[in-house]
Amino acid sequence: MKLPTEIFGDVVVVHTPEEVGGDTAGVLERFLTSQERQQVIVDLDGTETLDSLGLETLLTAQEALRAMGGDLKISTSNPANRKILEMTRLDQQLEVFATVLDAVRSFT
Repeated sequence: MKLPTEIFGDVVVVHTPEEVGGDTAGVLERFLTSQERQQVIVDLDGTETLDSLGLETLLTAQEALRAMGGDLKISTSNPANRKILEMTRLDQQLEVFATVLDAVRSFT
């Protein structure tokens, strides 16, 4: 899986596909944890389907990145994805920001 990325200093922003979960979960986790930088922002704005396996993938990737001295944060202005993160209380485990820029700034 090759996903669009942007680099902001020591931070990499990964723009997720339309579907996060199911068949894409394992590949997404490997992609997130194999970047040159361990400070990762997952931009969920383009994601229309975010299932439980996708949510688990985000937590697993965060744990792996933290073990490497990094972290994973979420950026999304998509109301449906924000609601999913709130309802599952993952917004208490994953830092969630409204914009990519706010998420990038949180690493400094």
